[in-house]
This record gives sequence, C-alpha cells and structure tokens, in this order.
Amino acid sequence: QVQLVDSGGGLVDPGKSLILSCSRSGFTLHAYVIAWFRRAPGKDRGAVSCITSTDEPFTYADSVKGRFTISRDNAKNTAYLLMNELKIEDTAIYYCTTVSYMCSEYELFYAAWGEGIQVTVSS
Repeated sequence: QVQLVDSGGGLVDPGKSLILSCSRSGFTLHAYVIAWFRRAPGKDRGAVSCITSTDEPFTYADSVKGRFTISRDNAKNTAYLLMNELKIEDTAIYYCTTVSYMCSEYELFYAAWGEGIQVTVSS
C-alpha cells in the first residue's frame, strides 16, 4: 500500500517562507511524477506544481509562479515544495500526489494522495 506523508505546514506571516515535504513508503517514487495540489477555503482543489522523474518542473497555478519551487530527492524518496513570499491567499490544505508517469493539472491522473497539510498565512 502506498502511503504518502505530508509535513511542514503551519501558521506563517505574510511574506515568510515554508517548505512542505512529501515522503513515500511502500515503493520508490523515482519513476513517477510528483505533484502538489491545494484546496483553499471555499474552493475546489487545484494543481499547484508538478515535477517529472527527470526533474522537469511544471507550475499550474499562475499565482505562485516565481514564488514556489518544486523539487525532489529520490535518494530520500521525498519531494518538496518551497514556498516563498507567502500571501494570505496561499492559505489552503496542500496535498502531495503521485503514481503517474506524466504531469497533469487533473486529479484523475494521480493514484496516490497524501492526507493533506494545512498552511495558514495570516498576520
């Protein structure tokens, strides 16, 4: 059974940074893409960013371009989302997902999801 563990969220002031981590157990993730989605209060879950097995990143949320960076460390079986210059509108539950061979902004392409982690940006 694939288990994804999201960590690193919390409460942060606007303008600050956070890094989210996504760790896997069950099997290695190096052959798969890894993506981050988020669900803001009152909104549908949407894609934020994705990284391929060859470390090519894609950003789907225009509002995070230039501020968020996705990366992965296959040796640690872990992916990261570095979030800089956080804004109040970045407040959301963030989900890590994988088990897909291609990056996509659509949820149906991904078979395994983490439980989500709360990120709250507030002064």
